[in-house]
Amino acid sequence: MTGYGSASHPIAIGQGRFANLQVEIRAVNSRFLDLSFRMPDECRSAEGVLRELLNKHLKRGKVEFRAAWRQSAGQNSNSQSAIAIDPVKLMALKEAQTMIQGQFPSAEALRVADILRYPGVVADSETPEDQWQRATLKAGEEALQQLLQSRQVEGQALAKVLTNALDTMQHMVTKLEPRIPEIVTLYQNKLVTRIEEALGAYATQANIPLNAELMERIRQEVVLYAVRIDVAEELARLQTHIQVARTALAEGGAVGKRLDFLIQELNREANTLGSKAVHEDCTNTALELKLLIEQMREQVQNLE
Repeated sequence: MTGYGSASHPIAIGQGRFANLQVEIRAVNSRFLDLSFRMPDECRSAEGVLRELLNKHLKRGKVEFRAAWRQSAGQNSNSQSAIAIDPVKLMALKEAQTMIQGQFPSAEALRVADILRYPGVVADSETPEDQWQRATLKAGEEALQQLLQSRQVEGQALAKVLTNALDTMQHMVTKLEPRIPEIVTLYQNKLVTRIEEALGAYATQANIPLNAELMERIRQEVVLYAVRIDVAEELARLQTHIQVARTALAEGGAVGKRLDFLIQELNREANTLGSKAVHEDCTNTALELKLLIEQMREQVQNLE
């Protein structure tokens, strides 16, 4: 399922400076839950708790969690620096450069960009790690709530589509079920008639009499064979699976994986119905059921 949520949280970063922590959570369709995190080092301590939180509320989807912070606008840049420099580290780097250039006179001097990238020159945030963690968690929880709300709206729309498909399937099965005894009887009579005609032609040519005992035996064998093409059990199981799927959609919650299993069972019964079909109505119903099941399968894979 797709969804999006965002939230921001202010945080003091020392020396009278403040920052705005922005969190975004994006989710796209996926059969399984795939979490990824993109956040600054200050927020990394919250990743474990956030991962547990997302696993608790989400079951499917490719989910990306992003966090970033910027210094709040409107602060007086003349009274405080947007970047805090560690003078001790800076002096140590200068002394190291002087010593190296003394040994290697042709070595180039450090550029400003090189100096800023050197570990420790730009002072770490004065904000304690637990404050960053709390701010990240708070913004993450708010963004998650927005994400869940957007996914709930999409889920409700998908549930309506699936319920309509189940209603159509129920109507098809209910319409075909009362006709099964008639279809089986018609097939039995048709099969007996063809066998009698074939045996009669052969008996005439071979001058072999057909007695009543032989014909009764033929009818018994046909009845036993006709039992194998009776699809009443398949239709009953189809109705059961349809009802279970409808109940699951009505109850709500994380039903995607459960519906995945039911789709497989529905497809199995539809295949059996098609393989046993001896009448046009059974064949058409099996084909229409399989079409609806495939349409449902595509939707269910997007449903949590």
